[in-house]
Amino acid sequence: MLNTYQSHSFIGCESSFDDAQIVIVGAPFDGTTSYRPGTRFAPNQIRIDSYGLETYSPYLDLDLEDYQIADIGDIEFPFGNTPKVLDAIEENISTIVDANKKPLMIGGEHLVSLPAFKALVKKYPDLHIIHFDAHTDLREHYMGEKLSHATVIRRGWDILGDDKIFQFGIRSGTKEEFEWAKSHTHLNLFDASTLESILPKLQGKPVYLTIDLDVLDPSIFSGTGTPEPGGMMMKEFLDALIMIKELNFVGADVVELSPHYDPSGVSNAVACKVIREVALLLSK
Repeated sequence: MLNTYQSHSFIGCESSFDDAQIVIVGAPFDGTTSYRPGTRFAPNQIRIDSYGLETYSPYLDLDLEDYQIADIGDIEFPFGNTPKVLDAIEENISTIVDANKKPLMIGGEHLVSLPAFKALVKKYPDLHIIHFDAHTDLREHYMGEKLSHATVIRRGWDILGDDKIFQFGIRSGTKEEFEWAKSHTHLNLFDASTLESILPKLQGKPVYLTIDLDVLDPSIFSGTGTPEPGGMMMKEFLDALIMIKELNFVGADVVELSPHYDPSGVSNAVACKVIREVALLLSK
């Protein structure tokens, strides 16, 4: 059963839940943020700023208004209880998936992806993950905690195992994480230069797309808790999304915007544009 509340909808996403092919849901949680908090404010701000966008994407030649997309608002969370938050996300994503719809989750910090992985692998046991991020997120624990935005992809590996996770744009992590990745994930340093080469491995597979927006360079996306210089530029990133448009996406998330660290509003605009493109990828 869905347990959400709503004040705004993302532009062009006003379908009813029953009619929708794709369902947008917010996960306003930043309880394990390790540096600068604030991602809990992202889903609401993204919806407001989305009205600065057009619904049409010239990159994909697709329009949000041509598809049935519902924005059902934000999941209600208890304060101070991370396991209960993750359970609430898994329950809501499972409801969406069980209704044969594709979830698009707006974070929130990156740990919110973990319950989405759990919900989707129940329906798609051969689930694969494409992960864009500045950070490896492959720690076994962070300061003693196994549930953290710094461990989320490692926890995803616990569920999926080897050869199921493909990481791009990575440029920060411990030496141990990079060494561990060599045997367990496909990790592309700094950019998406090997993306085209892995597409044959993913043809026909159910794919979940998780985008930590700090994969982008802070010069265009400064509104995040852990900015990491040396990132992808927007056109480069959009080209990567175009490259994967024919894959079988069964769900996605876009995470780690902290709106108040960029008073210019540019980071919000970047997040909105990425979400538009991802929604259209799911519509394919």
